[in-house]
Amino acid sequence: MSRVRELRDTLFIGNREGAALYGRVFVVSAFGGITNLLLEHKKSGESGVYGRFANADNDHGWLEALDAVSQAMVQAHHDVLDHPADLSQADAFVRDRVDGARNCLIDLGRLCSYGHFRLSDHMLAMREMLSGLGEAHSAFVTTLLLQRSGVNARFVDLSGWRDERDHSLESRLKQGLSDVDLTCEMPIVTGYAQCVEGLMAEFDRGYSEVTFSNLAALTGAQEAIIHKEFHLSSADPNLVGQDAVRKLGHTNYDVADQLSNMGMEAIHPKAAKVLRQAAVPLRVTNAFEPEDPGTLIDDKPADEPAVEIVTGLDIIALEVFEQDMVGVKGYDASVLDTLTRHNVRIVSKATNANTITHYVDSSLKVMRRVEKDINKIYPSAKVSARPLAMAAVIGRDLHGLSTLTRGLQAIAAAGYSALGATQGPRNVDVQFVLERECLKPAIAALHEEFITAPAAKLKAA
Repeated sequence: MSRVRELRDTLFIGNREGAALYGRVFVVSAFGGITNLLLEHKKSGESGVYGRFANADNDHGWLEALDAVSQAMVQAHHDVLDHPADLSQADAFVRDRVDGARNCLIDLGRLCSYGHFRLSDHMLAMREMLSGLGEAHSAFVTTLLLQRSGVNARFVDLSGWRDERDHSLESRLKQGLSDVDLTCEMPIVTGYAQCVEGLMAEFDRGYSEVTFSNLAALTGAQEAIIHKEFHLSSADPNLVGQDAVRKLGHTNYDVADQLSNMGMEAIHPKAAKVLRQAAVPLRVTNAFEPEDPGTLIDDKPADEPAVEIVTGLDIIALEVFEQDMVGVKGYDASVLDTLTRHNVRIVSKATNANTITHYVDSSLKVMRRVEKDINKIYPSAKVSARPLAMAAVIGRDLHGLSTLTRGLQAIAAAGYSALGATQGPRNVDVQFVLERECLKPAIAALHEEFITAPAAKLKAA
């Protein structure tokens, strides 16, 4: 969204004129970095307004963080807008929303200073309110930019700002579009939608895809399109080279689910489910190459077995070793309960007679707490958490490709070794557990083995 001026000239308008501009609904996210400042940094975990208010490190830390948000928002729209009237409106919008949030948090802090009220009871609602500020600002600024360019754009705020009524997600969406004429208006919709279900309780920062998919289903869209800064490709071009990667072009929801499991979401699995049930096709495109059809995601199987993508992520291996585990039920359930309680996402797992290993996507700080809790349940068990990495080879159909064997050989040929590897009977992915420093070169080696080399042989033939 920080490149929305480019998007105006390609995606929003491009070569379209008149009625061809309309018949489309755009769901937008916040400008780059704003949600990190409002909540917490997605990668580093550094606290934003939410984190500082929740931790109450000092009385003024969250106020300073909110001021930083205001400054970042103003800078973002000053980089996008150039007409004085538009800048004035955008500045006023930021002042209104930030001042409102500041007053709300001050009142909440004052209320919770009394013993009858607990801040923990209001944290999720506060997180949703803060998150909605970013999407509302982005949608408002985009609407101003498009209106100035002659488009009949309309700001559709689903964030529930100053709305005292309770809405389900469906009713919130219907209310937002109730009087919009899609034949002559272009709705610019906030990615966050406030509703009684509480999107962040289940989806946290993936809520915009839920809003997007439900809007597509509600309107009976011909197609749901996710516009990214890049194509959905066979690997990260920064790891394997821009010339080596290949656009997927066509894949299915099974592959999309595996990508989600590896922290590389094409779309949230539950958002994809909404589209599947509504029979709305999904397409992932490069927003800055509007003429390229991108990658279609549907339920169709592959025409022939093939590896489609190689990816990976940093993980932590939580290992529970207990000699008395053999033949005793319940160990795994207790470990799972502990991981669930600490909101730890499981990527994969492996077990044998006396050891349970969960490969998880979490921080060492959280895992220390998990270790402590498990040791309380099983005092004689040896519990350890070790930083590792996992590479995955994914495709709609891997039958007959000897993916596990060839993958291990490719990693070894590159001078590295896998600490573990798994392949399920459905043959849609193979996972390789590695030391963290081996992940990037292992991905490059796997991509060369399964995608670059076969493509070169096919071209030569």
